[in-house]
Amino acid sequence: MPQDILNGIGDGINTILNDPTVQTIFRATILYVGLIWLAAAYWAYRDLRQRTANPLLPYGAAAAIILFTPIFFPLAVILYRIVRPPETVAEAGERALAEEAMLVEVEKQHHCAACRRPIEADWLICPHCRTRLRRICSSCGRLVETDWSLCAYCGKDFERPDYARTPARVSAARAAASLPAGQAAAIPAQAAAAVPAGNLRTLPRNQAVRGAARDGEVPRAARESVLPDIEDVSEEVPTPRTATRGT
Repeated sequence: MPQDILNGIGDGINTILNDPTVQTIFRATILYVGLIWLAAAYWAYRDLRQRTANPLLPYGAAAAIILFTPIFFPLAVILYRIVRPPETVAEAGERALAEEAMLVEVEKQHHCAACRRPIEADWLICPHCRTRLRRICSSCGRLVETDWSLCAYCGKDFERPDYARTPARVSAARAAASLPAGQAAAIPAQAAAAVPAGNLRTLPRNQAVRGAARDGEVPRAARESVLPDIEDVSEEVPTPRTATRGT
């Protein structure tokens, strides 16, 4: 009895398999799987060419998928997707360009060399750490860097000392000694006449004696008339001002 059942099942399977329609479907399925297998190998080859600059790795990926046979090639595809580079060569180049552009933008922003905080281009001193950032050229008045040896705008040399054109001061005794005897004796009278009489005040005797010229010394009025920078020996009394009270 069981043998008859098994024989009947076998006969039914043979009938189905021998059916021309079933055989056509079976052959089409095998062809489809084979095409998917080869397409997966070609896809791995094309994909890896875009993700690496090595010319041999794409061939290795395609060969690995083919060696996994049409039955196990899905496992090879899954393994390839796990180990392949995450980005293509073009994407890596675009990312590198974007990073360089960001670095250029960051470098365009001025930062203090001491505290690395953002600053403006026309600041002389960092307000955060008080570091001197730039200086002003004394010739053209433009901002220059502190490490410049000369101004790039007007050519002023900062390393060369700037001598001021001021008249040299000569001592009163030396100037009076260089004058003739008659001119040196006439200087006190000229100095006294140059001061208005209303602004002169007679000095006490002790101060007059203390300020008198010693033997062989030029009077103080003569020395001071030679050098206008020195105040006169006569004490000038300021003119009094009367304040009017408002009624």
